[in-house]
Amino acid sequence: MRLLVDRSVRPFFRLNPSHLRGKIIYMGNILADFTDTESVKASIKENWKNYHYFLGRAPSVELSIGRYLTWLITDMPDHFLNMVVCTELPQEGSEILIKEALEHFKTLDIKKLCWLAETGVPAQEIKKHLLANGLTFRESFATEMAIDLTAISGDRVDPDGLEIILVDDDVSLRQWIHVASVGFGVSPEMEDVWFEFFNYAACRTPFQTYLGLLHGKPVATSQVSNSAGVAGIYNVTCLPEARRRGIGSALVMKPLLATRNIGMKIGVLQSSSMGYNAYRRLGFQDFGQLSVYLWDQGAVS
Repeated sequence: MRLLVDRSVRPFFRLNPSHLRGKIIYMGNILADFTDTESVKASIKENWKNYHYFLGRAPSVELSIGRYLTWLITDMPDHFLNMVVCTELPQEGSEILIKEALEHFKTLDIKKLCWLAETGVPAQEIKKHLLANGLTFRESFATEMAIDLTAISGDRVDPDGLEIILVDDDVSLRQWIHVASVGFGVSPEMEDVWFEFFNYAACRTPFQTYLGLLHGKPVATSQVSNSAGVAGIYNVTCLPEARRRGIGSALVMKPLLATRNIGMKIGVLQSSSMGYNAYRRLGFQDFGQLSVYLWDQGAVS
């Protein structure tokens, strides 16, 4: 992990010194009130941000923690796996701050990233600077959704021939990454890059990583990350031939029921337009839109 910390200012991420030894112990109190809309919305976003920071255990990624900008950068050319969070803007020098950050990402040859502006950051000012530097604004990058785990039934029947296992070794993790790469359209040559940093986190707290086997063949993936008081679902995908058979739904519900068994009350996720209707059928409810700026190195002049 390339860890950059501005020690002169307040860090955004709740960093425990044990993080430097590869252990993140921050969890937060379990959120129990599904009707507390503002708390649920805040936890959805916190869980999403924490997901990225937990990946900071790997030596090949860069986790930078500062007063104004915090980021997690990997070698994957993927908007989701490279994230910048702007927590506030300085009274002077905002343009320089953003330009220097983007120049740094260029030197690392980062192809894609997403940029999140926290509530309270002057919206028009950050938008002006980011658009001027070649980023594009996506008001509805994903739909933020949540489900009341206390209200769902545990009496579910998985599709015939489906076995869902926990990923707990290099062999099953490589299988997981291959299926996820196919499902998300990641180039095969990036699988080793993904494995290089994912194997430091995927099988460790707060993650549980699941692989779906259909008649013994790996066909589906999911993950759950327990932080910010909620259970966050990530990386749900299936091979094309395994879609529309209830397999993806099973890969969502099994992790959620497992987290309910250890006391979690609310499950959350960020849904693409493709998965939205399926999540609604499972009982997820809308809690707003995730708005981000997207950057592609080739698009920046």
